[in-house]
Amino acid sequence: MHVLYLLNISNPDRLSADSGWIFADLLAPALADAGAEVTVAAPAAAGDARCGFHQTQVPGTKYRARFSADIDELVALIRTEKPDVVVANQIEEAPAIRTALLEAGSNARLAGYCHYLPFSFTGGGQLLLDPSLNDAGLGRPVLLAFAAGLAACDRVMVHSSTAASWVSAAAARMTVHLGDRLRVVPAPRDERLVRDPITAHRRQRSGAIGVYNHRLYAHYGTERFVHLTRDLVASGAVHLRVMDLFGQRRPARTGLDDSPERMRDRLAALPHVQVVSDQGDRVRYKELLADARFGIAPFRPGCPWSMSLIDCQGMGLPVIASRLGWLAEHIDPELCFTTPAEAVALAERLATDDEFHALHAKRAHASTTDFAPALVAARYLEALS
Repeated sequence: MHVLYLLNISNPDRLSADSGWIFADLLAPALADAGAEVTVAAPAAAGDARCGFHQTQVPGTKYRARFSADIDELVALIRTEKPDVVVANQIEEAPAIRTALLEAGSNARLAGYCHYLPFSFTGGGQLLLDPSLNDAGLGRPVLLAFAAGLAACDRVMVHSSTAASWVSAAAARMTVHLGDRLRVVPAPRDERLVRDPITAHRRQRSGAIGVYNHRLYAHYGTERFVHLTRDLVASGAVHLRVMDLFGQRRPARTGLDDSPERMRDRLAALPHVQVVSDQGDRVRYKELLADARFGIAPFRPGCPWSMSLIDCQGMGLPVIASRLGWLAEHIDPELCFTTPAEAVALAERLATDDEFHALHAKRAHASTTDFAPALVAARYLEALS
């Protein structure tokens, strides 16, 4: 099977902060190991030497990535590669890819991966547009483009059962009938960030470190984290390490949303909070996780997946989380909270109770076992067949 993987990269200046690129970089070699031929078309190469690469332009903004597909380029690429399957990692591009397949005379299967959902649902079933894709009222056009992408695909892949439920519900509201085309295929864990949970069973001498290793966008619920931070560090039992994953961003990105920079500065001004950067180095990133005691999940309502959370769990770090979206599906119920007081109690217990911590370190690590790249690649190829 020849797979042409079309990858949009939103963070070309800091690939280690682009979960879509990391996903492709981990998955492509695993697909090759399973016997597939893989070509990645993206602004930066992903995979290993066995994987082909076609360089594409960086879309200036997240909206251009959804509304400015170059059909001429797609036609030429499809004619050159002659794929059996084309994967659209930016599912809104699927109608353009379907058009290119038609023009190129290709009968390749088209699969869309819903890497990012432009909506979420409340507990009462109300559909909410993702605020990060709603500048100048573009949220509804993006949602409609997402629905058009679903309609254009032979296969639709999502990260989790929560995402499958949300995508199915949104599609039904827009009269797109997915039938048996929907598959749950999680992202692979990074094997470089996996360790025996026994080695995570260490208590810091002065203030256990809780790590927050998520993007600092406002739509990730970072404001809630800022407010919670004061409570978490009040007793001195917990110190916080906040990851600055982006570093210096391009003006085109900060012009649309400067909340990461604003949130970073606010957090850096708080006591017992350390804002650190891995400088895009995965070895340094692992070191920053390795001496932490536990992780904290993002507060993003529309969270269908979190690679940063899986990074923590693979390292044997228990993660505490608000009961939101996929977080409520994946995190151990004993580590979910509803109120700030519950979050503080969990953090302090993980910081001071070695037996409780050891139990949840093992559970956290075990929860990522099925995300080993070889297992994910097998599910991926089964979904594409």
